[in-house]
Amino acid sequence: MAVRAIRGAIQLEVDERSHLLKSTAELVTKVLHANGLETSDLISIWFTATPDVTSEFPALAARELGLGDVPLMCSVEMDVAGAMPRVIRLMMHADTKLSRSEVQHVYLRGAAALRTDLAQ
Repeated sequence: MAVRAIRGAIQLEVDERSHLLKSTAELVTKVLHANGLETSDLISIWFTATPDVTSEFPALAARELGLGDVPLMCSVEMDVAGAMPRVIRLMMHADTKLSRSEVQHVYLRGAAALRTDLAQ
């Protein structure tokens, strides 16, 4: 087993609490599924949000998925002129047998444009 960092992002249509929670849960679920991970494989998840996202902490969505015993952290992305708005990103650290080249990073909705080389 190795510790791997898995990236993902999703762009919100609007900054509304229920939409943020549903979208973040979708992102977390798809990252887990794409990489064949169980919650017991998780070490931590670090969430970031662009400065225009203020309706809720993305980590709450992970807690609501049952990840309350996984260390979770939220922070704000740099406010760079011209950056894509309303984006939630994550970096998930997990124990896995996957090699770095086998790890599936997940970029959803508009966030797929951030990493066209990795988007699913």
